[in-house]
Amino acid sequence: MTTPAKTVRITYRDAMREAIREALQRDPRVFLMGEDVGRYGGCYAVSKGLLDEFGPERIRDTPLSESAFVGAGIGAAMGGMRPIVEIMTVNFSLLALDQIVNNAATILYMSGGQFNIPLVIRMTTGAGRQLAAQHSHSLEGWYAHIPGIRIVAPATLEDARGMLWTALEDPDPVLIFENGALYNMEGELAVDAGAVDIDKAATRRAGTDVSLITYGGSLGKALAAAAELSGAGVSAEVVDLRTLRPLDTATIIASVTRTHRAVIIDEGWRSGSLSAEISARIMEMAFYELDAPVARVCGAEVPMPYAKHLEDAAAPQPSAIVAAVRGMMAERG
Repeated sequence: MTTPAKTVRITYRDAMREAIREALQRDPRVFLMGEDVGRYGGCYAVSKGLLDEFGPERIRDTPLSESAFVGAGIGAAMGGMRPIVEIMTVNFSLLALDQIVNNAATILYMSGGQFNIPLVIRMTTGAGRQLAAQHSHSLEGWYAHIPGIRIVAPATLEDARGMLWTALEDPDPVLIFENGALYNMEGELAVDAGAVDIDKAATRRAGTDVSLITYGGSLGKALAAAAELSGAGVSAEVVDLRTLRPLDTATIIASVTRTHRAVIIDEGWRSGSLSAEISARIMEMAFYELDAPVARVCGAEVPMPYAKHLEDAAAPQPSAIVAAVRGMMAERG
């Protein structure tokens, strides 16, 4: 008889902290740096307590200059260290865009393969916390456009716990996008949970009628929509992308081939979005498998509002996903 795995009740925030703690314990080259990661414990309390445990050499508070401390992280990675750089929100990462896009992403190529950049950059993304337009956008699709970097988006406790170590073992830069609405998510996690694969998407719910393709903070909404659709006799498969660059196209196409319909849920803006790229790949590789045009449920094309009811209206919600699927199913006659 198989002994059930021991689990612990944990939040997404605490799972991220455990991942950082394990990395610091396993590899002396690993250190964490960013704004308020030390004495304050992190803007979202992810690094709370780590300064007392590991000291200021490995938990480094930085000045309020994203370009400077991301550049320092790139230099440390080139020098043989394994830095974890925390940027408070994705909006603030724009202040380090030159460092990320023109340096971290290109140095391996520009050096003729002489210098890898084993750098991990963590940042919060997404809406749902009433932090308004300068703190709540979903810009990970922008970074997924850039060759030379890997983009991951942990949506589950297992991925929050396990993606960091795998990212630190990558010889090239990895950006981890943590949806801010997930930090308080709580559930059971195996006590021995560890590193996870960051190459493959995951089918979180099997289905036969439609594929709901999403990632990050929208995964729970897609699962909620799938549960509601099930009550109406529609079997929805839910695919969690997990890695946004490189996309696991094979898993996406395999799902669409099974269900013959696809709805892509993306908190980013619709125009020029990650959802547009996924839609194009489905059209290119599985056009004759489709029984209906690909549909998209995306964030409203406005700066993210502060007011709660407007913020909710601007972000994808389960009701909008259900409506998209019902409209698609109605078209089959």
